[in-house]
Amino acid sequence: ICEVDNSRDSESEESEEENPAEMNMICIFSRRFQLSVPKLASRRQVVQELLCDLLQVSHSLFSDSFFPVLEPVIGVGSACEGWSPHKEEDIVYCMFVPLKPPHGYAFHLEPDTKWEMPQMGMRIRVELECTCTREQPDQKMPCFLHNSEEELKRNQVTSLLHTLCTGPYLDGEKIALWFQTFVISAWSVVPQSRCYNMRVIPSSRSCKMKLMKASGRSLFVEMVFSVQQGDSDIFLSSQPTEAQFPPSTTWLESYAVAEAKFFRHVSMLAPAHSCHLKCLRLCARLLQGSGLSIYALKTTVMHLLTLIPLSEWQHRYLLMRVDDIMSYLHCCLEEKCLKHFFFGNEDMPEEISLPPAFQGAQPLNLFQHLAQDPTAQTEALQEFDKL
Repeated sequence: ICEVDNSRDSESEESEEENPAEMNMICIFSRRFQLSVPKLASRRQVVQELLCDLLQVSHSLFSDSFFPVLEPVIGVGSACEGWSPHKEEDIVYCMFVPLKPPHGYAFHLEPDTKWEMPQMGMRIRVELECTCTREQPDQKMPCFLHNSEEELKRNQVTSLLHTLCTGPYLDGEKIALWFQTFVISAWSVVPQSRCYNMRVIPSSRSCKMKLMKASGRSLFVEMVFSVQQGDSDIFLSSQPTEAQFPPSTTWLESYAVAEAKFFRHVSMLAPAHSCHLKCLRLCARLLQGSGLSIYALKTTVMHLLTLIPLSEWQHRYLLMRVDDIMSYLHCCLEEKCLKHFFFGNEDMPEEISLPPAFQGAQPLNLFQHLAQDPTAQTEALQEFDKL
Protein backbone atom coordinates (compact mmCIF):
# COMPACT_ATOMS: atom_id res chain seq x y z
CA ILE A 1 0.00 0.00 0.00
CA CYS A 2 2.65 2.50 1.09
CA GLU A 3 5.83 2.44 3.02
CA VAL A 4 4.98 3.01 6.67
CA ASP A 5 7.36 4.23 9.39
CA ASN A 6 7.29 3.25 13.06
CA SER A 7 4.84 6.04 13.91
CA ARG A 8 2.09 4.48 11.85
CA ASP A 9 -0.97 3.74 13.97
CA SER A 10 -1.62 0.17 14.97
CA GLU A 11 -5.24 0.42 13.84
CA SER A 12 -4.10 0.49 10.22
CA GLU A 13 -2.56 -2.94 10.78
CA GLU A 14 -5.89 -4.68 11.34
CA SER A 15 -6.04 -8.19 10.01
CA GLU A 16 -9.38 -7.75 8.24
CA GLU A 17 -9.36 -7.61 4.45
CA GLU A 18 -9.23 -3.95 3.41
CA ASN A 19 -9.45 -2.03 0.17
CA PRO A 20 -5.84 -1.19 -0.80
CA ALA A 21 -6.81 2.06 -2.56
CA GLU A 22 -8.80 3.29 0.43
CA MET A 23 -6.07 2.34 2.87
CA ASN A 24 -3.56 4.15 0.68
CA MET A 25 -5.70 7.29 0.85
CA ILE A 26 -6.09 6.93 4.63
CA CYS A 27 -2.32 6.61 4.92
CA ILE A 28 -1.85 9.80 2.89
CA PHE A 29 -4.40 11.66 5.02
CA SER A 30 -2.79 10.41 8.22
CA ARG A 31 0.61 11.70 7.18
CA ARG A 32 -0.47 15.01 5.68
CA PHE A 33 -2.85 16.01 8.46
CA GLN A 34 -0.96 14.35 11.33
CA LEU A 35 -4.12 12.63 12.52
CA SER A 36 -2.45 10.96 15.46
CA VAL A 37 -1.91 13.06 18.57
CA PRO A 38 -0.38 10.40 20.86
CA LYS A 39 0.90 12.85 23.48
CA LEU A 40 -2.49 14.35 24.30
CA ALA A 41 -3.23 11.87 27.08
CA SER A 42 0.20 12.08 28.72
CA ARG A 43 0.29 15.87 28.60
CA ARG A 44 -3.26 16.07 29.90
CA GLN A 45 -2.16 13.95 32.86
CA VAL A 46 0.68 16.37 33.56
CA VAL A 47 -1.77 19.28 33.53
CA GLN A 48 -4.25 17.54 35.82
CA GLU A 49 -1.56 16.63 38.33
CA LEU A 50 -0.27 20.21 38.33
CA LEU A 51 -3.72 21.67 38.94
CA CYS A 52 -4.44 19.09 41.62
CA ASP A 53 -1.29 20.22 43.46
CA LEU A 54 -2.22 23.88 43.03
CA LEU A 55 -5.70 23.28 44.42
CA GLN A 56 -4.23 21.49 47.43
CA VAL A 57 -2.20 24.60 48.16
CA SER A 58 -5.31 26.75 47.74
CA HIS A 59 -7.26 24.58 50.19
CA SER A 60 -4.54 24.95 52.79
CA LEU A 61 -4.50 28.72 52.34
CA PHE A 62 -8.18 29.47 51.88
CA SER A 63 -9.93 26.83 53.96
CA ASP A 64 -12.32 28.43 56.41
CA SER A 65 -12.17 31.73 54.52
CA PHE A 66 -14.62 33.80 52.49
CA PHE A 67 -12.98 32.81 49.17
CA PRO A 68 -14.90 30.41 46.88
CA VAL A 69 -14.18 26.72 47.35
CA LEU A 70 -12.25 25.35 44.35
CA GLU A 71 -13.52 21.91 43.33
CA PRO A 72 -11.45 19.30 41.39
CA VAL A 73 -10.83 20.39 37.82
CA ILE A 74 -12.73 18.94 34.84
CA GLY A 75 -10.97 18.61 31.49
CA VAL A 76 -12.97 20.10 28.61
CA GLY A 77 -12.40 21.00 24.99
CA SER A 78 -10.88 19.05 22.13
CA ALA A 79 -7.53 18.31 23.79
CA CYS A 80 -9.32 16.68 26.73
CA GLU A 81 -11.77 14.87 24.45
CA GLY A 82 -8.89 13.10 22.71
CA TRP A 83 -8.48 15.16 19.54
CA SER A 84 -7.42 18.66 18.54
CA PRO A 85 -7.71 20.76 15.39
CA HIS A 86 -4.36 22.40 16.17
CA LYS A 87 -0.74 21.47 15.76
CA GLU A 88 0.88 20.00 18.84
CA GLU A 89 2.75 23.20 19.75
CA ASP A 90 -0.49 25.24 19.62
CA ILE A 91 -2.70 22.97 21.74
CA VAL A 92 -4.26 24.52 24.84
CA TYR A 93 -5.36 22.22 27.67
CA CYS A 94 -8.56 23.74 29.03
CA MET A 95 -9.79 22.87 32.52
CA PHE A 96 -12.96 23.95 34.25
CA VAL A 97 -12.48 24.91 37.89
CA PRO A 98 -15.92 24.56 39.54
CA LEU A 99 -16.64 27.07 42.31
CA LYS A 100 -18.71 26.31 45.39
CA PRO A 101 -19.81 28.93 47.93
CA PRO A 102 -17.71 29.11 51.09
CA HIS A 103 -19.28 28.50 54.50
CA GLY A 104 -21.72 31.27 55.30
CA TYR A 105 -22.64 32.00 51.69
CA ALA A 106 -24.99 30.67 49.02
CA PHE A 107 -25.02 31.00 45.22
CA HIS A 108 -28.35 31.68 43.49
CA LEU A 109 -28.51 31.60 39.69
CA GLU A 110 -30.55 34.31 38.00
CA PRO A 111 -31.20 34.51 34.23
CA ASP A 112 -29.78 37.59 32.57
CA THR A 113 -32.48 38.59 30.11
CA LYS A 114 -30.00 40.50 27.94
CA TRP A 115 -28.43 37.23 26.75
CA GLU A 116 -30.39 34.61 24.82
CA MET A 117 -29.88 30.93 24.12
CA PRO A 118 -28.10 28.87 22.85
CA GLN A 119 -25.59 30.46 25.22
CA MET A 120 -27.91 31.86 27.82
CA GLY A 121 -26.35 34.33 30.22
CA MET A 122 -26.94 34.10 33.95
CA ARG A 123 -25.81 36.03 37.00
CA ILE A 124 -24.71 34.41 40.25
CA ARG A 125 -26.18 36.22 43.24
CA VAL A 126 -24.12 35.79 46.40
CA GLU A 127 -26.20 35.73 49.58
CA LEU A 128 -25.14 35.55 53.21
CA GLU A 129 -26.17 32.67 55.46
CA CYS A 130 -26.13 32.58 59.25
CA THR A 131 -23.14 30.83 60.82
CA CYS A 132 -23.94 31.65 64.44
CA THR A 133 -24.77 28.00 65.17
CA ARG A 134 -21.54 26.73 63.61
CA GLU A 135 -20.37 23.38 64.95
CA GLN A 136 -16.85 24.71 65.63
CA PRO A 137 -17.39 27.69 67.94
CA ASP A 138 -13.63 28.19 68.34
CA GLN A 139 -13.25 29.25 64.70
CA LYS A 140 -12.45 32.93 64.21
CA MET A 141 -14.65 33.51 61.14
CA PRO A 142 -17.59 35.67 62.30
CA CYS A 143 -21.15 35.50 61.06
CA PHE A 144 -21.35 38.03 58.24
CA LEU A 145 -25.12 38.08 58.43
CA HIS A 146 -25.40 39.05 62.12
CA ASN A 147 -22.32 41.24 62.61
CA SER A 148 -22.41 44.91 61.69
CA GLU A 149 -20.06 46.28 59.03
CA GLU A 150 -18.38 48.41 61.69
CA GLU A 151 -17.63 45.35 63.82
CA LEU A 152 -16.30 43.43 60.85
CA LYS A 153 -14.05 46.33 59.87
CA ARG A 154 -12.81 46.65 63.44
CA ASN A 155 -11.76 42.99 63.34
CA GLN A 156 -10.23 43.47 59.86
CA VAL A 157 -12.58 40.89 58.34
CA THR A 158 -13.53 41.12 54.67
CA SER A 159 -16.39 39.29 52.97
CA LEU A 160 -16.77 37.69 49.57
CA LEU A 161 -19.29 40.37 48.62
CA HIS A 162 -16.67 43.11 49.15
CA THR A 163 -13.85 41.40 47.26
CA LEU A 164 -14.90 39.15 44.37
CA CYS A 165 -18.35 40.55 43.65
CA THR A 166 -19.75 43.59 41.91
CA GLY A 167 -22.84 44.49 43.85
CA PRO A 168 -24.39 41.19 44.96
CA TYR A 169 -23.12 39.26 41.90
CA LEU A 170 -20.01 37.10 41.48
CA ASP A 171 -17.58 38.88 39.16
CA GLY A 172 -15.64 36.72 36.69
CA GLU A 173 -12.90 39.31 36.16
CA LYS A 174 -12.24 39.73 39.88
CA ILE A 175 -12.09 35.96 40.38
CA ALA A 176 -9.62 35.61 37.49
CA LEU A 177 -7.35 38.31 38.94
CA TRP A 178 -7.50 36.75 42.42
CA PHE A 179 -6.60 33.30 41.10
CA GLN A 180 -3.81 34.58 38.85
CA THR A 181 -2.26 36.31 41.85
CA PHE A 182 -2.55 33.10 43.86
CA VAL A 183 -0.90 30.99 41.11
CA ILE A 184 2.08 33.35 40.88
CA SER A 185 2.61 33.31 44.65
CA ALA A 186 2.05 29.56 45.04
CA TRP A 187 4.11 28.34 42.08
CA SER A 188 7.35 27.91 44.02
CA VAL A 189 5.79 25.37 46.41
CA VAL A 190 4.35 22.95 43.83
CA PRO A 191 6.61 20.07 42.69
CA GLN A 192 6.24 21.03 39.00
CA SER A 193 8.19 24.24 39.63
CA ARG A 194 11.35 22.10 39.56
CA CYS A 195 10.63 20.96 36.00
CA TYR A 196 8.93 23.98 34.44
CA ASN A 197 9.26 27.71 34.33
CA MET A 198 5.80 29.27 34.49
CA ARG A 199 4.38 32.48 33.08
CA VAL A 200 0.82 33.69 33.60
CA ILE A 201 -0.54 35.01 30.31
CA PRO A 202 -2.79 38.08 30.71
CA SER A 203 -6.46 37.12 30.58
CA SER A 204 -9.44 39.02 31.93
CA ARG A 205 -11.74 36.09 32.80
CA SER A 206 -9.62 32.95 33.06
CA CYS A 207 -6.14 31.94 34.19
CA LYS A 208 -3.82 31.12 31.30
CA MET A 209 -0.40 29.63 31.95
CA LYS A 210 2.58 28.86 29.76
CA LEU A 211 4.79 26.12 31.15
CA MET A 212 8.30 25.99 29.69
CA LYS A 213 10.84 23.21 30.02
CA ALA A 214 14.58 23.76 29.83
CA SER A 215 14.52 22.06 26.42
CA GLY A 216 12.37 24.90 25.12
CA ARG A 217 9.15 22.89 24.77
CA SER A 218 6.03 24.63 26.03
CA LEU A 219 2.70 23.55 27.45
CA PHE A 220 -0.31 25.87 27.46
CA VAL A 221 -3.00 25.60 30.12
CA GLU A 222 -6.20 27.57 30.60
CA MET A 223 -8.29 27.41 33.78
CA VAL A 224 -11.89 28.58 33.32
CA PHE A 225 -14.00 29.24 36.40
CA SER A 226 -17.45 27.69 36.43
CA VAL A 227 -20.54 27.12 38.54
CA GLN A 228 -22.60 23.95 38.15
CA GLN A 229 -26.32 24.15 37.41
CA GLY A 230 -27.83 21.92 40.08
CA ASP A 231 -26.37 18.43 39.76
CA SER A 232 -26.38 18.47 35.95
CA ASP A 233 -23.49 18.42 33.46
CA ILE A 234 -24.31 21.99 32.40
CA PHE A 235 -22.16 24.75 33.90
CA LEU A 236 -21.93 28.51 33.84
CA SER A 237 -18.57 29.65 32.50
CA SER A 238 -16.58 32.78 33.28
CA GLN A 239 -15.05 32.67 29.80
CA PRO A 240 -16.91 34.62 27.10
CA THR A 241 -17.01 33.59 23.46
CA GLU A 242 -15.64 35.48 20.48
CA ALA A 243 -19.18 36.46 19.49
CA GLN A 244 -20.37 37.36 22.98
CA PHE A 245 -18.48 39.43 25.53
CA PRO A 246 -21.00 40.18 28.27
CA PRO A 247 -20.45 42.17 31.50
CA SER A 248 -18.13 40.54 34.03
CA THR A 249 -21.08 39.58 36.24
CA THR A 250 -22.75 37.64 33.40
CA TRP A 251 -21.71 34.00 33.14
CA LEU A 252 -22.51 32.12 29.94
CA GLU A 253 -24.08 28.70 29.87
CA SER A 254 -21.53 26.10 28.76
CA TYR A 255 -22.03 22.57 27.48
CA ALA A 256 -18.30 21.73 27.47
CA VAL A 257 -18.49 19.30 30.42
CA ALA A 258 -21.43 17.45 28.86
CA GLU A 259 -19.56 17.27 25.55
CA ALA A 260 -16.44 15.81 27.19
CA LYS A 261 -18.64 13.32 29.02
CA PHE A 262 -20.32 12.35 25.73
CA PHE A 263 -16.98 11.60 24.07
CA ARG A 264 -15.86 9.51 27.07
CA HIS A 265 -19.15 7.59 26.79
CA VAL A 266 -18.57 6.97 23.07
CA SER A 267 -14.98 5.86 23.61
CA MET A 268 -16.11 3.26 26.14
CA LEU A 269 -18.65 1.75 23.72
CA ALA A 270 -16.88 2.19 20.38
CA PRO A 271 -14.75 -0.58 18.85
CA ALA A 272 -11.01 -0.56 19.43
CA HIS A 273 -9.24 1.99 17.23
CA SER A 274 -12.47 3.81 16.40
CA CYS A 275 -11.90 6.56 13.85
CA HIS A 276 -14.38 9.15 15.18
CA LEU A 277 -11.70 11.33 16.77
CA LYS A 278 -9.52 11.16 13.67
CA CYS A 279 -12.55 12.16 11.60
CA LEU A 280 -12.96 15.22 13.80
CA ARG A 281 -9.31 16.18 13.45
CA LEU A 282 -9.24 15.62 9.70
CA CYS A 283 -12.47 17.53 9.01
CA ALA A 284 -11.34 20.39 11.26
CA ARG A 285 -8.15 20.70 9.22
CA LEU A 286 -10.13 20.52 5.97
CA LEU A 287 -12.54 23.23 7.09
CA GLN A 288 -9.83 25.72 8.07
CA GLY A 289 -10.58 29.05 6.42
CA SER A 290 -14.08 28.02 5.33
CA GLY A 291 -15.91 30.16 7.87
CA LEU A 292 -17.61 27.15 9.46
CA SER A 293 -16.98 26.91 13.18
CA ILE A 294 -15.32 23.98 14.92
CA TYR A 295 -18.39 23.84 17.17
CA ALA A 296 -20.67 23.25 14.16
CA LEU A 297 -18.36 20.43 13.07
CA LYS A 298 -18.30 18.87 16.54
CA THR A 299 -22.08 19.10 16.80
CA THR A 300 -22.37 17.32 13.45
CA VAL A 301 -20.10 14.49 14.58
CA MET A 302 -21.98 14.11 17.88
CA HIS A 303 -25.26 13.76 15.98
CA LEU A 304 -23.77 11.17 13.62
CA LEU A 305 -22.30 9.18 16.51
CA THR A 306 -25.88 8.65 17.75
CA LEU A 307 -27.28 7.98 14.26
CA ILE A 308 -24.62 5.65 12.82
CA PRO A 309 -23.91 2.44 14.81
CA LEU A 310 -20.59 2.67 16.61
CA SER A 311 -19.52 -0.58 14.95
CA GLU A 312 -19.42 1.42 11.69
CA TRP A 313 -16.74 3.77 13.03
CA GLN A 314 -13.89 1.27 12.72
CA HIS A 315 -10.66 2.61 11.25
CA ARG A 316 -11.22 1.11 7.81
CA TYR A 317 -14.43 3.17 7.46
CA LEU A 318 -12.65 6.50 8.03
CA LEU A 319 -13.18 7.83 4.49
CA MET A 320 -16.85 6.84 4.53
CA ARG A 321 -17.43 8.57 7.83
CA VAL A 322 -15.59 11.71 6.66
CA ASP A 323 -17.88 11.73 3.63
CA ASP A 324 -20.91 11.35 5.93
CA ILE A 325 -19.76 14.28 8.07
CA MET A 326 -19.17 16.59 5.12
CA SER A 327 -22.46 15.56 3.49
CA TYR A 328 -24.38 16.16 6.73
CA LEU A 329 -22.80 19.60 7.09
CA HIS A 330 -23.61 20.47 3.48
CA CYS A 331 -27.22 19.41 3.96
CA CYS A 332 -27.48 21.55 7.11
CA LEU A 333 -26.11 24.54 5.22
CA GLU A 334 -28.68 24.05 2.48
CA GLU A 335 -31.50 23.67 5.00
CA LYS A 336 -30.10 26.55 7.14
CA CYS A 337 -30.57 24.34 10.18
CA LEU A 338 -28.14 22.54 12.49
CA LYS A 339 -29.81 21.38 15.69
CA HIS A 340 -28.02 21.96 18.98
CA PHE A 341 -27.07 18.57 20.40
CA PHE A 342 -28.23 19.09 23.98
CA PHE A 343 -31.70 20.59 23.52
CA GLY A 344 -34.70 18.36 22.81
CA ASN A 345 -32.48 15.47 21.67
CA GLU A 346 -34.27 12.14 22.09
CA ASP A 347 -31.04 10.24 21.37
CA MET A 348 -29.18 11.70 24.36
CA PRO A 349 -27.29 9.01 26.33
CA GLU A 350 -28.73 8.47 29.80
CA GLU A 351 -25.29 8.96 31.34
CA ILE A 352 -25.41 12.68 30.56
CA SER A 353 -27.34 14.69 33.12
CA LEU A 354 -29.24 17.69 31.77
CA PRO A 355 -31.53 20.20 33.48
CA PRO A 356 -35.20 19.22 33.08
CA ALA A 357 -35.86 22.23 30.85
CA PHE A 358 -33.39 20.91 28.26
CA GLN A 359 -35.17 17.60 27.76
CA GLY A 360 -38.48 19.06 26.61
CA ALA A 361 -37.06 22.13 24.89
CA GLN A 362 -37.43 22.82 21.21
CA PRO A 363 -34.18 22.07 19.34
CA LEU A 364 -32.08 25.21 18.91
CA ASN A 365 -30.77 26.07 15.47
CA LEU A 366 -27.04 26.80 15.38
CA PHE A 367 -27.47 28.06 11.80
CA GLN A 368 -30.22 30.53 12.68
CA HIS A 369 -28.00 33.37 11.44
CA LEU A 370 -28.01 31.78 7.98
CA ALA A 371 -31.78 31.53 8.02
CA GLN A 372 -31.94 35.26 8.77
CA ASP A 373 -29.31 36.26 6.21
CA PRO A 374 -29.64 34.64 2.75
CA THR A 375 -26.43 36.33 1.58
CA ALA A 376 -24.46 34.73 4.42
CA GLN A 377 -25.92 31.33 3.54
CA THR A 378 -24.95 31.73 -0.13
CA GLU A 379 -21.40 32.66 0.83
CA ALA A 380 -21.16 29.74 3.27
CA LEU A 381 -22.29 27.28 0.59
CA GLN A 382 -19.84 28.71 -1.94
CA GLU A 383 -16.96 28.40 0.54
CA PHE A 384 -18.00 24.86 1.41
CA ASP A 385 -18.27 23.83 -2.26
CA LYS A 386 -14.63 24.87 -2.79
CA LEU A 387 -13.63 22.07 -0.43
